[in-house]
Amino acid sequence: VQLQASGGGLVQAGGSLRLSCAVSGSTFPRLAWFRQAPGKEREFVSGIRWSGGSTPYADSVKGRFFISRDIAKNTVSLQMNSLKPEDTAVYYCAASRTNLISSTFAQIKYYDYWGQGTQVTVSS
Repeated sequence: VQLQASGGGLVQAGGSLRLSCAVSGSTFPRLAWFRQAPGKEREFVSGIRWSGGSTPYADSVKGRFFISRDIAKNTVSLQMNSLKPEDTAVYYCAASRTNLISSTFAQIKYYDYWGQGTQVTVSS
């Protein structure tokens, strides 16, 4: 199983980036994006069920970030708009083998596989 994240980079505040995570080796009922800023704990950004349905977001990114999946390509993407300096972090995609209730989306312990992370830096 491999999760390959890409699309990070340096962008000015107000700009946009699109992250992608290519999943190979298996399929998973649930995927998510997390991020970790220097000196901070890893935090949930957004999640999606492979079967579709609701897509939860962290309050800090609601209305600016949008998660989607491409079934044919087995990828999950994160469109990030109106970026802020506080969005600066390493972004990780994660996959869960279990399809639990929505309230567990944000809990790291329910994810079994992680990508290597991609750096997003937003300058002011």
